[in-house]
Amino acid sequence: MNKESTWEECIESSASLKVTPNKFKVKSLIDTARGRVQFLAEIKIKESNANYIFESYYTSVLELMHALVLLQGYKVSNHICLGYYLRDILQKESLFRIFDDCRSKRNLLIYYGRNMSFETAKLGLEKSRELIAELNKLLEDEFK
Repeated sequence: MNKESTWEECIESSASLKVTPNKFKVKSLIDTARGRVQFLAEIKIKESNANYIFESYYTSVLELMHALVLLQGYKVSNHICLGYYLRDILQKESLFRIFDDCRSKRNLLIYYGRNMSFETAKLGLEKSRELIAELNKLLEDEFK
């Protein structure tokens, strides 16, 4: 369980560290995330693969989140602090809620071996795609 409950606590605990912004790495993270999303869009979602596709979309979300914080000069070591950056620094409460829901679903898959139902996985995919679109907009605004 994370001890942090705010972005400031993430800084205080060193879960979020100040680093030199690296636009080359930011671009690489964005390109990788977008390439994966493009690849995933070509795959037909079925009950047998929906959980795996969701995990892959979540990985792209993480890459975009890391690109966003790196652009501002931060390296973040846990997923929840990435969410707190959305909520506390960018003031994007609705995006934080979507991210946190996806994070929770992914944790159930990875750490507890609990597959989602097909309907839940499809909803998670939809929310992940929505989050990716919003993160791309934020990055376009910041990366100018």
